[in-house]
Amino acid sequence: MVSRADRSRFAEWLWTVDHYLLAAFLLLMIGGVVLSFAASPPVAARIGVETFYFVKRQAMFMLPGLMIMLAGSLLTPRMVRRVALVIFIISLIMMVATLFLGMEAKGSRRWIYVAGFSLQPSETLKPAFVVLVAFLLSESGRRREVPGVAFSVLLFVMCAALLIAQPDFGQTMLLGLVWASLFFLNGLPWFAIMGLGVAGVGGLAAAYMFLPHVTNRVNRFLDPSSGDTFQVDTAMDSFLSGGWFGRGPGEGTVKLILPDSHTDFIFAVVAEEFGIIVCMFMVLIFAFIVLRGLSHASKDQDAFSRLATAGLTVLFGLQAGINLAVNLHLMPPKGMTLPFISYGGSSLLSSAMVAGGILALTRKRPRPSHVDVVTISRLSPSSLM
Repeated sequence: MVSRADRSRFAEWLWTVDHYLLAAFLLLMIGGVVLSFAASPPVAARIGVETFYFVKRQAMFMLPGLMIMLAGSLLTPRMVRRVALVIFIISLIMMVATLFLGMEAKGSRRWIYVAGFSLQPSETLKPAFVVLVAFLLSESGRRREVPGVAFSVLLFVMCAALLIAQPDFGQTMLLGLVWASLFFLNGLPWFAIMGLGVAGVGGLAAAYMFLPHVTNRVNRFLDPSSGDTFQVDTAMDSFLSGGWFGRGPGEGTVKLILPDSHTDFIFAVVAEEFGIIVCMFMVLIFAFIVLRGLSHASKDQDAFSRLATAGLTVLFGLQAGINLAVNLHLMPPKGMTLPFISYGGSSLLSSAMVAGGILALTRKRPRPSHVDVVTISRLSPSSLM
């Protein structure tokens, strides 16, 4: 056991980190590797690679993901901002490079090869973007001369333009929703909120009118007879096949014909083999993380930590919610991964960054007592120098 009298960095972290959030993130991370045993072998067989190819790669990426999460949880709020700035700049450069040097898949350029690995820069861009916008909004509230709102709008327009150029409308929508939520949480006036809502609806309408792949997906969602709905229909069959308790590990049959069973539709595989009960438990874990993260944010007295915690939590929860909604045929397919559960190195590392940021910002920090606040307020400016 580590004593509370121990002043080492590890002891300080151990006694200040939120153990419940840490346990929930670790449970999801381990669950992703375990569930890949069920979901990925059929995909490996279809593309002609070794049976546990995707399982091994998921486990391989889990190790750096775990290190990123734990290292991130050690950071102070100031260090979180600085690291986010570095990651944002690198991700932005890589996104621009992806448009010219990236590999094309299914009509999109979203991946680029770095040191022999394919990475999706937009995944690492998201958490860094959220932290930077939280910092800009908090600074504009603290110092009126700082154009934080204008800079945050500029950042979003720049990121959205790069995402649409790939094209990746799903990530654009996710980033826009989180960005709008940060404005709302920062105390945006109602008329401005209505303006953002109108702009969002206008953006959705424009995407439907001018982006053919968005048009096709929305049309297939509204009218299944208008196009191919094989994946969604197969996913729904897996829920019916699994029932409450599932068919048993390795006994699923729908996954054998589900193309993206290891990524976007892994939740459907869980439903077939482990049943609705396990699916509900998984949803409860995501809901717990979201509710506990927002609870921490509501109690935080520091504007930046409050906004950044809430923004990262909303990002994590919205991405999970969109993936689950697609699996249940509640919204058109978005190509959105389930954090920590879906296969994908970039997605896992991005989720680890989000988890590390949430753990760092929700750590217990000493707060000045009422007597300290009164004493400081009575000091003259010259005495504070």
